[in-house]
Amino acid sequence: MTDYSPLLSAVPGIKHGFGNKGALLPELLLPYHATLPEKKQVHGIRIVDVHHPAQTCGEADGFFTREPGILISVLTADCLPVIFSRNDGKAIAAVHAGWRGLLDGILEQMAQHINREDGTANWVAAIGPAAGPCCYEVNEELVARFQEVLPLPPELISPQHRHLDLAAIAEKKLYALGFAAVDRAGSCTICTQNHDPRLPQRFKYTSYRRNSHRRTQDPSHPGIKGRNQYSGIVITG
Repeated sequence: MTDYSPLLSAVPGIKHGFGNKGALLPELLLPYHATLPEKKQVHGIRIVDVHHPAQTCGEADGFFTREPGILISVLTADCLPVIFSRNDGKAIAAVHAGWRGLLDGILEQMAQHINREDGTANWVAAIGPAAGPCCYEVNEELVARFQEVLPLPPELISPQHRHLDLAAIAEKKLYALGFAAVDRAGSCTICTQNHDPRLPQRFKYTSYRRNSHRRTQDPSHPGIKGRNQYSGIVITG
């Protein structure tokens, strides 16, 4: 079952959704597939204004548009997808935010982009499925780097030893940047089980971390290339 944000569902004139292994691109967004901008996500902080369907964006991890009918999306497989809408549905955005993006300021870049002609107080944001603090184990050096760089409580950044809570970090950042409201849709991409009896998959989401572990145990296990899930939003009104 596709994940949706209650916040974004209440915004007029838009459609959105967070994909999973059963539907990489949510079904209600399929009619807009041909409008997807061409891009290469590189864990950076570049934001691109999208003006026309299938626009070539180059290397970028954030996308913004006021144009109806253009599907704005990011691909993820453990990193955070964050999608945004103005509260009247007249402008939308999306970012791909892994740990590098969170540290380097992708959310701050999007807020700055919005604030050029508008204000984040007029916007809401939804954080989609990503590696959760239950499973996202990293080295101690990376945890220490987050705690040194970000003005957040250490226990929020790392609620258990050597684990990061990417969604909690993003939520705190978004509120600090002035967004009117933030919610979370979906759950941990690494461990969430599939409960849809119509689908054969054991796990609900594609996970780079889980796939890498399985490939270490069994080199014949297929990779995830081409199976990242889309998180997308489009202006329809």
